[in-house]
Amino acid sequence: MFGDTNLALLIQNMQPKLKEGEFVFASLDRKKFEGKKFNPICTFMEKEGVSLILNRDEADTNDIAYDSIFKMITLNIHSSLNAVGFLACITSELANQDISVNPVSAYYHDHLFVPAARVEQVIQILNQLKK
Repeated sequence: MFGDTNLALLIQNMQPKLKEGEFVFASLDRKKFEGKKFNPICTFMEKEGVSLILNRDEADTNDIAYDSIFKMITLNIHSSLNAVGFLACITSELANQDISVNPVSAYYHDHLFVPAARVEQVIQILNQLKK
C-alpha cells in the first residue's frame, strides 16, 4: 500500500489521535548519543549532532536538555509520501491560530508535535478542518 494522495479525502478522513505522554526535541553529540541507553521515537543525523524526539521522562532520566514540551498527535490516515498539500493545509491553519507545529512524516502516517498547553485547541482545529 502506497497511501492516499487525494487532499480532500486525506483531510476529510484523517483521524487525529493524541498519543499519551509528553515529548521533547533534543540534540546530542554523536559520541554522547552512542553511549546513552534510551529509546527515542525519532532520530535524525545532522552535522551539528544527533537530533532526537523522545519521551520527556526519558530525557529527564538521562539528563538530556530540552527547551519545550510537546504533545504528539497522529493523524491516523495512510497518506502517501507523495501527497501534495496535506501538511501544508494543516500547518497553515495552525499558523493562522498562532500555534507552532513540528510535523514528522513517517511511512504510514503523519505526526504533529504541538505545544503541550495548546493540544486541545489543535484537536478542535483538526476536527473542524474535516467538515
